[in-house]
Amino acid sequence: MRGENLRTAEVSRKTRETEVYVKVNLESLGVSEVETGIAFLNHLITSLSTHSLMDVTVKVKGDLKHHVAEDVAICLGEAIRKALHEGEGLARFGFAAVPMDCSLVFAAVDLVKRPYAKIDLKLKGKKIEDMPCEDINHFLETLAFSMQANIHIWTQYGNNDHHKAEAAFKALALALKQAVSIDPKKKGIPSSKGVI
Repeated sequence: MRGENLRTAEVSRKTRETEVYVKVNLESLGVSEVETGIAFLNHLITSLSTHSLMDVTVKVKGDLKHHVAEDVAICLGEAIRKALHEGEGLARFGFAAVPMDCSLVFAAVDLVKRPYAKIDLKLKGKKIEDMPCEDINHFLETLAFSMQANIHIWTQYGNNDHHKAEAAFKALALALKQAVSIDPKKKGIPSSKGVI
């Protein structure tokens, strides 16, 4: 698979609450086309795409914002995991720190297939733009479990909720950019167990 552009995946999900289509390309430039019906979620996913250099397409119709955020996270995580195939040559780990004005946020990722999320954004309000803060946390937790990854994100400090949330997605993007990259020095699966 090395040298070939096969690290793409599509995932669709249709329930009585939402209809979601997601496509990712891990070997691209960070081009996005995101239409969730939630302006701030569009902004966050676009930032994730831009800074991870993953092309991301998201199309969704849904009833409630919570359902949309949750199902988009499920499909995006599944698509990224699917695009990784068996993980041969994968860097696997990634980490980043991102400042955004008053805020500083750290993110660390392990693409091992043991889902875990520790998210501490220190959001103080109930809503950012048109998105409930609890849905931002839930999106990141759901993404970790659907991607079958360890994702740790924490805000060191910050006064502005918008900046904290945006810095979190940018930090996650940079950590993912490292983790999903192919390391030319690595042969086979990046684990002493022989599987991830």
